[in-house]
Amino acid sequence: MDRDTLLARLVLVVGPDNVLTGADVSSRATHFWDASPLTAAAIVRPADTTQTAAVLKLCHEAGQVVVTHGGATGLVKGHASTSNDIVLSMERMNAIDAVDLTGRTVTVGAGAILQNVQQAAEEAGLQLGLDLGARGSCTIGGNISTNAGGLSVLRYGMTREQVLGLEVVLADGTTLSSLNRMMKNNAGYDLKQLFIGSEGTLGVITRAVLRLRPATPAVATALLAFDSFDQVTATLAHLSHALNGTLDAYEVIWQPFYALNTDPERDGSSPSPLPRDYALYAIVESRGSDADETASSFEQALGNALENELITDAVIVQSERERQTIWHIREHIDIALQHDPVFVYDISLPITDMQQYVDNILAELQIRWPDVILYVYGHLADGNLHVLVAPPGGQDLDAEEKARWHEYSNQLIYQPLQSLGGSISAEHGIGLSKKPYLSLSRSAAEILLMQGLKHTLDPSGILNPGKIID
Repeated sequence: MDRDTLLARLVLVVGPDNVLTGADVSSRATHFWDASPLTAAAIVRPADTTQTAAVLKLCHEAGQVVVTHGGATGLVKGHASTSNDIVLSMERMNAIDAVDLTGRTVTVGAGAILQNVQQAAEEAGLQLGLDLGARGSCTIGGNISTNAGGLSVLRYGMTREQVLGLEVVLADGTTLSSLNRMMKNNAGYDLKQLFIGSEGTLGVITRAVLRLRPATPAVATALLAFDSFDQVTATLAHLSHALNGTLDAYEVIWQPFYALNTDPERDGSSPSPLPRDYALYAIVESRGSDADETASSFEQALGNALENELITDAVIVQSERERQTIWHIREHIDIALQHDPVFVYDISLPITDMQQYVDNILAELQIRWPDVILYVYGHLADGNLHVLVAPPGGQDLDAEEKARWHEYSNQLIYQPLQSLGGSISAEHGIGLSKKPYLSLSRSAAEILLMQGLKHTLDPSGILNPGKIID
């Protein structure tokens, strides 16, 4: 089947307004952070699972590569497409069914925006245990396909823990509808787990049943400061025990990133509630159902930490505006991204090894770039760090030389993780960017099994080929 014939048949499935070509493709941005024109042979926008299955059946018969798009907010080029690829956009599949109050579940389309699902749960008096900075743009299908982490992993786990059931279309158009709504279901293999974190390489997620939690409208937030990493870990242990399961977030920021985002001379920066020269900072948040009880236990726990010199300095949020200001310091990375070049990483490793790891990679980077800036922050309580490497003087380099710089940085960041039992990807997936380093985190036997699963479920290799594994 030639391309024109395929597109004509796809029009019959989804309608002429939902097969986009030419300027309708290039008018879209490549990525959330990349405004360059999207490259693809066409964008196809199915309305439901039935249309998705018909689209994939035709593409399978034609040997046509399909790259599924959600909110295009990923950071590992898992969304990347070429001029020969068809982009399968989930944007029309954004329905959110009525919340099941008794079972505490909601069924949503893969194209539903995370923030909209959060709002639907909140309006029903419940909440979704998933939250990330890209909540206003990312989609549930994308969250599931990358097994996204985010800000509440400490309490609720990764996206995987929020998923009870999935509806998935395989490469040949076969539909697996397992929209399970039960907490317990041990009837054979739990097939949904194959597709969570597989980045669209094994099947296309069309709908999901998500687990909801009791609402925790009472929020207590504080910004803490430390002189040493030992204080950071001791305070985490103390708060985890003292707050009795209500600790929702423990986000740690190393001084360079804090100072950058609170620099009064920079546009877009935040005011600093604390002095800007402490070694480390943490945003701590506890959530509960009763405001007075949540605030009281939170203040008591922090007071004990201060008395025992676990914390050097602290400020407790007094309003939602103050809370948003503090979180802006952590979530706003636009200033750091203004460096040219800047290399962005998402890794995980044992908490006890973090400070030595940061010290070691900074020392190694400074051998080549004495004035390099290392920005580090992240979800420390679940072992996840975000690292940004900003070498100086690279703005005039050509693309080839920047690529060499990037490779040098990659080796320094990723290689030590192997001996530490860490991971090259904590929550953003592998995509194209991290594929060359997968063997640092997965054994040869594991990679071979991944390849076998890919061949079994997508024998023609049409689904997001080249991502994660060859």
